[in-house]
Amino acid sequence: MRTRLTALAALLAREAPGATSRVYVDTGPILERELAARAGLGWFGKSTNLILRGGDSYILLGEILTSVELPADEPAPDRCGTCTACIDECPTGAILEPYLVDSSRCISYLTIEHRGRLPRGSERDLGDWIFGCDVCQEVCPWNRKTGPAGDPAFDADRRLEEESLAAIARMDETEFTARFAGTAIARARRQGMVRNALVVAANTGDETALEAAGDRLSDADPVVRSTAAHALGRSGGARDRRRLDRARSRETDPKVAADLELALEERPFDGPREPVL
Repeated sequence: MRTRLTALAALLAREAPGATSRVYVDTGPILERELAARAGLGWFGKSTNLILRGGDSYILLGEILTSVELPADEPAPDRCGTCTACIDECPTGAILEPYLVDSSRCISYLTIEHRGRLPRGSERDLGDWIFGCDVCQEVCPWNRKTGPAGDPAFDADRRLEEESLAAIARMDETEFTARFAGTAIARARRQGMVRNALVVAANTGDETALEAAGDRLSDADPVVRSTAAHALGRSGGARDRRRLDRARSRETDPKVAADLELALEERPFDGPREPVL
């Protein structure tokens, strides 16, 4: 999108000599959804996602800030009506009321943007989501007729379907960079993706991924070590508790040591589900 917007900005420069422009594609402190709504592209759904005039919230936004004088468009009317599907189906109840989202409960925020340890008690909320969540868009009636993008630039990376939970949990920084550099998943960083995979391993009871969690007790990243401890504590196995005991005896980080103590007191989680990426 940046390449295409840059080409459009170049066209503006040719058509309006002396004009200045600047391109953003989620790369600057721009409230792009607000600008898009004011520009008449669509309206805010009750989930706070922008819905285009003709329907469809599966969109990417980019913008050109320019000194060229352009005619303004009228804002689009709100066409959500009485529908509350996104509010009713949000897995964590993060949509507190129409047009108000508590980001601290949103799975997309927790798995992508949140840095460090997940807030205590939120792990189960992730369910089987490793990266992001689209439930509010999946249940939106305006997306029922949304078809695949016709532009091959928006094709999904099919290699993601080949990734296993255990493989992600085992990735070191070099492997993560080699696999995900240049993709949206890089935004979560290695710490976030491994953390998420370990949480989902405990939520789903994935034995292979939980085996990888044992190796992560000696990870260089304290957040990963803490999350691995919590995952093993929730699995409840005798072997996992022995691993936790050994890790506790050698841990030097006070916060991780405290998490290891809590993990040994953790109650196992039931209700396994298949992992989603």
